[in-house]
Amino acid sequence: MEKSDPTALTEAQPRGAVIKGNHPVDQSEAANRFIAAPRHEKSHDKRLWELRKRRDHAMHSIEEWEELRQLASDIKSHTLSRLDEYLLEFEKNATANGVHVHWALDAEEHNKIVLDILNSHKAKRFIKSKSMLTEECGLRDYLKKADIEVVETDLGERIQQLDNEDPSHVVVPAVHKLCEDVAQVFHKSYGSDEHNADAHYLAECQREATRPLILSADAGMTGCNYAVAETGSIVVCTNEGNADLSANVPPLHIASVGIEKVIPRLEDVPVFVRLLSRSALGSPITQYTSHFRAPRKGGEMHIILVDNGRSERLKNETFRHSLKCIRCGACMNTCPVFRRSGGLSYGATYAGPIGLIIDPTYNLHKYSRLPFSSTLNGSCANVCPVKINIHEQIASWRQFISENHELPFVKKAMMKSAGALLSSPKLYRKALPITNSILRHLPHFAIYNRLNSWTTGREMPEVKRETFYQWYQKNRGEKA
Repeated sequence: MEKSDPTALTEAQPRGAVIKGNHPVDQSEAANRFIAAPRHEKSHDKRLWELRKRRDHAMHSIEEWEELRQLASDIKSHTLSRLDEYLLEFEKNATANGVHVHWALDAEEHNKIVLDILNSHKAKRFIKSKSMLTEECGLRDYLKKADIEVVETDLGERIQQLDNEDPSHVVVPAVHKLCEDVAQVFHKSYGSDEHNADAHYLAECQREATRPLILSADAGMTGCNYAVAETGSIVVCTNEGNADLSANVPPLHIASVGIEKVIPRLEDVPVFVRLLSRSALGSPITQYTSHFRAPRKGGEMHIILVDNGRSERLKNETFRHSLKCIRCGACMNTCPVFRRSGGLSYGATYAGPIGLIIDPTYNLHKYSRLPFSSTLNGSCANVCPVKINIHEQIASWRQFISENHELPFVKKAMMKSAGALLSSPKLYRKALPITNSILRHLPHFAIYNRLNSWTTGREMPEVKRETFYQWYQKNRGEKA
């Protein structure tokens, strides 16, 4: 959420991608609408690039930064190679701590387990802190159908919930909004002053409206940053303290944990803690790093270990590395496509570079276009705190999508033609002068039209009368 200029003209907030059932998400169309709102696009780009610069400053303040990245990556690789063993160790130790441990194969099973727990306690008001896993599972809508009130306690998540939008970023869910957008949302929901876009005023409105709901809640939920096999405990990192409220104010605490979040030992936690907030926000540490090991006195604690496609990804040698992700959002903050198109343009729970390699594992057809929303510049891999080779995996997804016939017909035909041309040096040398001559004489409308997406927002480069090969032959007198 970026502060806005109260004297500027009002600009409607662009909405996200248009979802049409199982049809491929058109990220480009939604991105164009976001770019067409210049104040939002400029604010979004500026805010995220500022986070990237802060990350770089924090990185340079730690001499052993690269060693930490390698150590974190190695810990994750080791854990994933023995994931079953560490999960069973975690379950054993958590159960010994007095925690009820559940296993969920998919989103539906996860949601059913949560609902059964809530029903067994006759809970009707359910507060929760930020959790991408519950977004992935669609928990909020599921519980709403069961007449259970769900209240997001994270400021950004609450804004998005009230505006009926998904989070646009894994760390800063409402970063695409201007303060005046939030003022409108709070006016409709809380009756606050729609003309007061002061950030402090808006935060106070949220606090006053949500705190009574927290104090009267029947149950609370947190996500999990790290699940420690050695102790059977979970670690949750927040900057607002809302996870502590969700876990400790109601008598019932439920934690949703992706199976990839497990790490072997308690001494591994500081490695990730030093990397997480520096990578996400450029700050040395989150304001709250909370360890939950057992239910509080008189309370009850449940942990749900969720697969939801992670085991399938683990079996794939090419794409299993995405399971190392610690949800810092650094790859989003540095990505030129994400910064200028907004997270909601991806039409999926996970946006940006990390989303391009995660989303197709859930639905290859629906998200088949997303891996092409990248420049493959490699900046995402350079900033990843656990050294995921993100850009290489994006390229691998493009190849996989092509091989599995998920490319649009026009793109497939163009790539096939380009492949034939570029694989034959003789054919290429003959075709290039002819093509250049044609381009010089074609009318404007023949080049700039909807069939040629490359010229959308771009000018064609000047077509030279002489190719490099022709120049080389003429000036060097050598034949290749």
